[in-house]
Amino acid sequence: MSDSDRTDQRGAPPPGAATRSGEPGPGDRGPEVQDELERLRASIDNIDAAVVYMLAERFKCTQRVGRLKAEHQLPPADPARESRQIARLRELATEARLDPAFAEKLLNFVIAEVIRHHETIARES
Repeated sequence: MSDSDRTDQRGAPPPGAATRSGEPGPGDRGPEVQDELERLRASIDNIDAAVVYMLAERFKCTQRVGRLKAEHQLPPADPARESRQIARLRELATEARLDPAFAEKLLNFVIAEVIRHHETIARES
């Protein structure tokens, strides 16, 4: 095998390749690393599933809110409530050591979808 087969364009060995000294290279994934990656990824998958189910529950509640608003001719959006929720979520995010700006973006996305649902419910009522 030539030297060019053992290096990339920058001269670095491919991931998992041994260096000239015989030591594992920077991209080496020994069994311990692979096991830890799989364990962490399984946790991430479980958390993702929980997030999806929690969002589904949230949307069930907001659909009921939308029907109630439509029955009583209330507007689909409630900017005062939305502002309170954003402030509350930013505070929770800070406590949880999550970027508050990210939490706000996520809530704004969810709120926009809820308002869209409420508008649809109002039109269909």
